[in-house]
Amino acid sequence: MSEFPLRNLEFKAASESLEFLRANLNALEAECSGRLFQVDTYFHVPKGRLKLREVEDNAPTLVYYERPDAAESRYSHYQLCDIADCATFKQMMSDALGVKVIVEKNRELWIYGNTRIHLDEVLDLGEFVELETVIRDQSEAEAQAEHNYLKATLRIAAADLIPVSYSDLLLKSNS
Repeated sequence: MSEFPLRNLEFKAASESLEFLRANLNALEAECSGRLFQVDTYFHVPKGRLKLREVEDNAPTLVYYERPDAAESRYSHYQLCDIADCATFKQMMSDALGVKVIVEKNRELWIYGNTRIHLDEVLDLGEFVELETVIRDQSEAEAQAEHNYLKATLRIAAADLIPVSYSDLLLKSNS
């Protein structure tokens, strides 16, 4: 993998009950930062994943990331770039690289320590939970401890873990 300025320890899992997760997050005194509607446009690239993320009332962001496909917690290395002229940029990227898939989701964002917890309702896929423990001011061991604590507290079963991105799931369901 290339050198990246940002890194997460993360996983994605199918959820049978976002209500159950909300109750556990409230018991943990995690902070709910609100709900967002996001549209991620994925472009064809030779390695990693490249998406333009559009979120209502926020500046669009280009996200490039590399992460192994594995049904477990794994490290994601990523870069972010704010986009000023979204319409022109999106058209240029679509013309140059081609659109791979578009993912639309309602996301509820929770924060616990250095971890972002996403409760996602993904159009045409269902309900999911994602944990992204940002590795920044703490050691890798501290980040892993926080991540594993949340995973256990939220009762995420190994069988529910998803090895790929929403984009891959949508491509598979559409084929």
